Amino acid sequence: MKLMKCFNFLVGFFLTLLFFSSSVTATDLPDQIQKIKDSGTLRVGVKQDVPNFGYLDPQDNQYHGMEIDIAKKIAQELGVKIEYTPVTSHTREPLMDNGQVDLIIATYTITPQRQESYAISTPYYYDQIGFLVNQKSGIQNPKNLDGKTIGVTQGSTTKTNLQAFAKENNLSFNFVELGSFPELAISLYAQRIDAFSVDKSILSGYTSKQTKILNQGFNTQEYGIASKKSNNEFISYINVLIEKWTKDGSLKKIQDTYNLKSALPTEN
Repeated sequence: MKLMKCFNFLVGFFLTLLFFSSSVTATDLPDQIQKIKDSGTLRVGVKQDVPNFGYLDPQDNQYHGMEIDIAKKIAQELGVKIEYTPVTSHTREPLMDNGQVDLIIATYTITPQRQESYAISTPYYYDQIGFLVNQKSGIQNPKNLDGKTIGVTQGSTTKTNLQAFAKENNLSFNFVELGSFPELAISLYAQRIDAFSVDKSILSGYTSKQTKILNQGFNTQEYGIASKKSNNEFISYINVLIEKWTKDGSLKKIQDTYNLKSALPTEN
């Protein structure tokens, strides 16, 4: 892990010199970035049903959230306009594969398996997996969910992580997989599932007087910006921006705008 952090630092240092030196001209930009600048548009896949991260507000028909603001900042750095494509956990990777989007900024968890297939940035947000339950259910902690049904989204890493958590704690979970977060929230309200599980910050957008998030979470998650594997140079550029915005407080300011509290990264 320390070796990887050292490598990322060296890459970031090199790219800082490359992209932010006053001597760099347009012809010095990698082809992947120059192509986007020439097109005049950055195409970004975002969530449309995750309040505080990526949400299409029916009131103004505009996207809002932390990830939307990050996408805007990247577009501003490139000097291009932005085009949003709504994605789900199930459609994110196919849209990258077929080239319909340049980037995915959509609560995409960094895993070794995904890093083998896609170019993924350093983390811009940390969270933990949690559980949303009905207030009247009597469920106070994950142990109370033993033998019960948990709803998760299709194509997410949540189910795999829950299975590992259950094994470690001698628990047994049943699963229902649905296509979107609103569907899971409705299923919980209707008591068709006993809990809705995903990262806590995502769950915070679905709380109500009827529901609550259990205090206990597990498995710190890292969110990354992703693209096709062949777009490694573009993601290296994104890493420079993330480092820059972390140091100048820009990322923290965006988090505060949406009342988000990033979990502390784990030390390995």
